[in-house]
Amino acid sequence: MAKDKTLYVCDYCGQESVKWVGKCPSCGRWNSMKEIRVAASTGSSKGNVPLSSSDNKQEPISVRNIVADSEPRIDMGDAELNRVLGGGLVPGSLVLLGGEPGIGKSTLILQTVLRLTDKKVLYVSGEESARQIKLRADRLGTHSQTSPVMEGSEEHGLLILTETSLENIYTQIEQTKPDLVVIDSIQTIQTETVESSPGSLSQIRECAASLLKYAKGGGVSIILIGHITKEGTLAGPKVLEHIVDAVLQFEGDQHYMYRILRSIKNRFGSTSELGIYEMKHDGLRQVSNPSELLLTDDREGLSGIAIACAIEGARPFMIETQALVSTAAYGTAQRSTTGYESRRLNMLLAVLEKRVGFKLATKDVFLNIAGGLRVTDPALDLAVIAAVLSSNGDMPIDTDVCMTGEVGLSGEIRPVSRIEQRIAEAQKLGFQRILIPSYNLKGINPKQYKIKIVPVRRVAEAVRELFG
Repeated sequence: MAKDKTLYVCDYCGQESVKWVGKCPSCGRWNSMKEIRVAASTGSSKGNVPLSSSDNKQEPISVRNIVADSEPRIDMGDAELNRVLGGGLVPGSLVLLGGEPGIGKSTLILQTVLRLTDKKVLYVSGEESARQIKLRADRLGTHSQTSPVMEGSEEHGLLILTETSLENIYTQIEQTKPDLVVIDSIQTIQTETVESSPGSLSQIRECAASLLKYAKGGGVSIILIGHITKEGTLAGPKVLEHIVDAVLQFEGDQHYMYRILRSIKNRFGSTSELGIYEMKHDGLRQVSNPSELLLTDDREGLSGIAIACAIEGARPFMIETQALVSTAAYGTAQRSTTGYESRRLNMLLAVLEKRVGFKLATKDVFLNIAGGLRVTDPALDLAVIAAVLSSNGDMPIDTDVCMTGEVGLSGEIRPVSRIEQRIAEAQKLGFQRILIPSYNLKGINPKQYKIKIVPVRRVAEAVRELFG
């Protein structure tokens, strides 16, 4: 009888090693190698996966002989989720949805599958009872699937299964033949081939690999819901990310009503797409035009506020950038940011001091992106500088002005991508002027827009345009 195999896997990057090492040779982390046991029989995985995904020996095929027809995707009935997935759910794909506890992962998936009245969905829960899921489904609104029906009266619909054994889950999948399987959560599922507790690295690894094999062989789409660690990464992080086809991150502050759905990895679409939801008492509501919700209605006479036009994925929207500059009370200046990278703020403050002549070394600077959003678009730089200078001099910026542009270390305003979409979004929301990098003026006709386009080359030019 073959003995079980022991491996050491980095808990951060997924690097494998046959022996324990103190420092991961791949990512350089210390004390990140965790021991896992792999059963000798898991190499072939026979008996663990149903016959619909059995192993067949494959032979190499010429790329010219491979037929790559565009397979229709599953419409999830949610425009935001479809956008992040790249146009819908691909049949036979394995998708991982991660997020903090209580952020709304189960609510998002449950209200989505309740809309799929033309599909049979098997919802496997290892954390909640069937009664708890039923109560949540009733709270999410009036859906046809929440009303009682006679047993066996419908071919399609939502089926609830409370189970943690992977082998029993496969048995139910073979009996019900669903179009979509949801597992909430992957940390609660365990397989008999691994002798460790649920949620351990070895259990997550084996269960996810087995589910991927079944999804590809059986053509059934599977959505996994996963927890995240204290560091903000997915539990069993890179082990799961390497296996699945797409990784979605559901994030947001529980004190705010907005939730952001991001794509970290997607084999079937772009990873730069963004979905925005609003948390309400009856579930999550899609936000199709986030600009109107992220802007304060009454900004007249308020200093420290600048409006930036950012792009996340394929969607432009206006963001309110708020800054507060005050004298350092304890001698050492503080730099605090919310929703913006702190190191980039320090760089922009250094540019202001060196290139423009504003002395901010002895002042506290606080920066906030309104609405609880986290923005990574470098085109936000110009608005950050404008908000800081507005608060420093207590000079309000006109409410009909917005801006976009990346700031370089020499004080120049660097060009940004997709300037036409940004200008059109600003015009749609009623702004009268927009500051853009001078280089972006090439190739566009300012006369086709009703909004006044102001090109700027340096930070000093933008300061003169905004404050005179």
